Amino acid sequence: MQPGDLPDTIPLFPLPGALLLPRGRLPLHIFEPRYLQMIEDCMKTGPRLIGMIQPRPAPKGELRLNAIGCAGRLTAFSETEDGRLMITLSGISRFRLLRTVEGFTPYIRAEVGWTDFTRDLGRSETDEGLDRPAFLELLARYFSTQGHDTDWDAMKEAEDEFLINALSMLLPFEPEDKQALLEAPTLRTRRETLVTLLEFALYGGGEEMLQ
Repeated sequence: MQPGDLPDTIPLFPLPGALLLPRGRLPLHIFEPRYLQMIEDCMKTGPRLIGMIQPRPAPKGELRLNAIGCAGRLTAFSETEDGRLMITLSGISRFRLLRTVEGFTPYIRAEVGWTDFTRDLGRSETDEGLDRPAFLELLARYFSTQGHDTDWDAMKEAEDEFLINALSMLLPFEPEDKQALLEAPTLRTRRETLVTLLEFALYGGGEEMLQ
């Protein structure tokens, strides 16, 4: 997509802990009637964009949203026998929430700004500061504590952006941590944030983090 292809108004899907990043892929299971309607309406548009955004803590019954989300293009769609939808969003660009739009849809629509994130539409980023052996060693220690396994050969060969962004999207961090990963201005900053989160998960923020 080019900057001129991005619409001023998009539907929003507020979902705590769900992170979509540019050029990433996010599978979603849709079953609430309002979001089934959102998908149906989205399919009728050219860009087929949906904005993933995280709610902020708020009093019960009140919805507050973070200022920054990421829009994904609806690129896969299947329906189950009982009417639920399985979709995939492919990350296009982050956006800044400007204002919600009043209307007759059961889901939220909002005016958004794209100008702060024009880099998202470019080529994939590289991280010149990535020490891959040290990073994978840290990741192996984290996976060991979580009882997870992975394809380490694929990890070693993966491009910088795919590796860092996929881990940022998949690992079970708190919503505020996911938001920090989303808002990281560069791939290097996101990797540094990810390392901090992994170290905190391993050491609980204690003195060992400083060694």
